[in-house]
Amino acid sequence: MSTQIKGDHQGTNMRVAIIAARFNEFISQRLLDGALETLIHQGIDEQDTIIIWVPGSFELPVVARTLAESNHWDAIVCLGAVVRGQTTHHEHVGREAAAGIAAVARETGIPVTLGVLTTENMEQAVERSGGRLGNRGADAALAAIETVNLLRQIKTP
Repeated sequence: MSTQIKGDHQGTNMRVAIIAARFNEFISQRLLDGALETLIHQGIDEQDTIIIWVPGSFELPVVARTLAESNHWDAIVCLGAVVRGQTTHHEHVGREAAAGIAAVARETGIPVTLGVLTTENMEQAVERSGGRLGNRGADAALAAIETVNLLRQIKTP
């Protein structure tokens, strides 16, 4: 039978950085609240977390890279909200934020999760930041913990 490796959501002995975008701060704060609550519920001490606010979602990747390269954090959770406006600006910001975050994870080997909402309107953002569709900040925090645990199992002979 093949060996299967599955991560869990136990966060003890884990240090997690959270980066939140101030643009659409009302939504980012809701995502942050969900992420923090989840991290603490999963066993991560508050003293083992840091919260960094950046101007907007476009700035998430550069700060994530600096944190990842510090070798001080086991995972990084990126949070923000990009809401459609009257131009295509939201498409560029959302695409570059996601691509940049993915690149940091791929190039550093540190789990960097994408908790950036890309929605058509503010109502959709509210629904996904603690409303009837859950909290994507909490989801990003769980994904970070699980990925750290998966990597630890893979790296342990």
